[in-house]
Amino acid sequence: MPLDVASWPAKFALITGYATTGEVWSDARNRQANDALEKVLIATGNWMAPITGYSPFTGHAEPGWAVELPFEKCCDLGVQFLQDAIYFVEGGTLYVSPCAPARRRLVPVAIFNDRLDSRLGS
Repeated sequence: MPLDVASWPAKFALITGYATTGEVWSDARNRQANDALEKVLIATGNWMAPITGYSPFTGHAEPGWAVELPFEKCCDLGVQFLQDAIYFVEGGTLYVSPCAPARRRLVPVAIFNDRLDSRLGS
């Protein structure tokens, strides 16, 4: 089923609790971390939706969350959940940013809608 992103906020982050790049965690640890992240996001009371992040270049995919929170707060959550980076969507553009405070900056990646793949919708 295709994702209905037309009704999504103008700005939102894509974040996961799964193992960061270069690390390998057990399935149980990945699920536990992502479940803990979900609870934190729900507690904010902000809009959120499940989404599977996926690289069209490597084929790597993992479940996570689209959430309407300020960029800095999302980076802080990334640090809290041991992430190297988060993705952020603003004005239809998909950006990536390191989570570390001294390295935070939005780097354009692609047009968000061009990266959607309905086969990976949640």
